[in-house]
Amino acid sequence: MAFDPRDVPAFVDFVRAEAQGVVATVSPSGAPEAALVGIAALDDGTLVFDTLALSRKAENLRHDHRIAVVIGTDGAVSVQIDGFGTIVHGTLREEYGGAYNEQFPGSRALDSEFAVIVVRPAWVRVYDA
Repeated sequence: MAFDPRDVPAFVDFVRAEAQGVVATVSPSGAPEAALVGIAALDDGTLVFDTLALSRKAENLRHDHRIAVVIGTDGAVSVQIDGFGTIVHGTLREEYGGAYNEQFPGSRALDSEFAVIVVRPAWVRVYDA
């Protein structure tokens, strides 16, 4: 069932129930690149995912912070998000990586070869087919 995209608790519940989505980033040449990832949601609606530090999405975000995310690939309802993705370091990496690990126990988010990405949604749309 669809929900109001301004309803942050409903958005967070939806993301946590789905637990994965497709993220799209922009390559240095301007080409779109997409990948399926596990996605965690914090109580304030911030999204977090991990990826290999040398992955295309991490490299792309180092050059261009714009990101699009689609969550809800199996049912009639999906959420489309445009925002900004940032690779976090230091204490922020520990904080957000820890939050990711709470929702995905056993993840490798805090391993040295992984990057922790924080996504701040700027635009959210709920689509109910």
